[in-house]
Amino acid sequence: MTQQNDRGATARSATAAPAARAPGAKAPNARQQGQEQDAYERTLTPSFSARKMLSRALSVPLVLGFSVFLPLLVLVQPGTGPRDSALWTQLALTVYSGLRLSAMVLTSRRKLLAGSFWLFVYMAMGVAPLVQAVLGRTPTPVVGPRSDLTEAVALVLIGCVAFDIGSLLARQRPGRERDDGLRSALVHRRRLYVLLLVAFVGSALLVVKLGGPAVFFSSRQEIISSVQDAGLSQADSQAGQAIVRGFGTVPALIAWLAYTRWLVTSRHARRSVVIIATWLALAGLNAVVNNPISNPRFWFLTVLFSLLFTVFPVSAAFYRIALSLGVIVALIVFPFSDRFRYDDDNYRPLETTSPLEPLTIKDYDQVGMFANTVTYERSGRGHTYGRQLAGSVLFAVPRSIWADKPMDTGVMVGEWMGAVNTNLSSPVWAELWIDFGPVGMSAGFVGLGYAAARVDRRYARRAVRRSPPGSLIALTVPLIAGYSFILLRGPMLQASGRVAIAACCIALITTFRQDRATGLR
Repeated sequence: MTQQNDRGATARSATAAPAARAPGAKAPNARQQGQEQDAYERTLTPSFSARKMLSRALSVPLVLGFSVFLPLLVLVQPGTGPRDSALWTQLALTVYSGLRLSAMVLTSRRKLLAGSFWLFVYMAMGVAPLVQAVLGRTPTPVVGPRSDLTEAVALVLIGCVAFDIGSLLARQRPGRERDDGLRSALVHRRRLYVLLLVAFVGSALLVVKLGGPAVFFSSRQEIISSVQDAGLSQADSQAGQAIVRGFGTVPALIAWLAYTRWLVTSRHARRSVVIIATWLALAGLNAVVNNPISNPRFWFLTVLFSLLFTVFPVSAAFYRIALSLGVIVALIVFPFSDRFRYDDDNYRPLETTSPLEPLTIKDYDQVGMFANTVTYERSGRGHTYGRQLAGSVLFAVPRSIWADKPMDTGVMVGEWMGAVNTNLSSPVWAELWIDFGPVGMSAGFVGLGYAAARVDRRYARRAVRRSPPGSLIALTVPLIAGYSFILLRGPMLQASGRVAIAACCIALITTFRQDRATGLR
């Protein structure tokens, strides 16, 4: 009995937090405290937890489903597509992205940015183009030779590998524990009230300009007509439309996310009638200006993704479910949600005899447009050496001032193709490649992978239950993860307006002061 008590005391002393120190000993610095805390938490984690058992049970069917069964299901579909190098390269890309998406689902950390990246790659650059290659049906014509399509798929795969290399480099960064010694950025309460005012004024201006709330519940075609009637859309410049629509939708979303996190993490906020009433008002405002009827599907995906991860900030199980269900939503729901794009007179129901045929719609034209971009450059136009990127960064400059301002890459390639509808995608692979070539594209994806891994690590360490209600990283990372679907799809010029407005809103409410006078509580 005495030996058992001694062993129990030894175990308790081994797992106790390292608070007791010898008299006169030097106090540990922030890095040493973080290391000791990590070691302490590891001692409290059982070697066989329910989460690990669940991950092991799911790992085999998940990996096989994403990387083997679904690609094989696509390959056995009857179709007219040629079985050539382009198809097999596309198959390799699908398998690789399926393995990486499985790793994101099964990881012990919530990697929102990396998870969003691999979810997009798997569906938009992997499964959907594989279906198109097998069935022989493309949403946008590929005007060049098959060799250009093969090269485009290979370049996508190279970009994915470069993204992983950047993630590995972020793991090897020395002194990463020092991040805990930095002061956290927080939401300034009084500035949040200013953002609240901007949100209501901007959304009200958008509603009035477009003719009232009813137009937001009709169709996106009606929204476009209202924008043109209001004089916000001009043939030589879209800056006015981007600014008005951006200020009418982005501040409302960010203010709603901030109040949502405040309510989720603060008992004081849940007892405040004013805060609850403000949240309800913002919810109603977003139901008007950010609903799936009047907005593009990728923007509503941003709203939904960012809201869900703000409501469930620390749930690893919800993170896994969200990524897994994302594949199902992309396969089934997303293609059929085209119902709200047109009005009743112009809508044509999607008729299909195959469950995979809806993946040949226009929203999944990224690989085909990348191939067309390669053909465009090979036709003698050449690389632009940063000109397209400059046009995206300086999106707000009107063409009346910058006469030769570059167009959207998708529009530029579409006009060269002779396409009637030039509202075409231009994935970030194509944007980097047309500006900087294959070497610059690879370097860009190394940087993207490095940045995503660094942000995901900091988010996982700081978006925890004990983090304050005003933790800015817990607010911004879900928003970035949701908007990454739009950034990855492109074109960059179309996506830049909301990025700039969101950056201004975040900068407005950011503070590094940690006191009761300015923080959320």
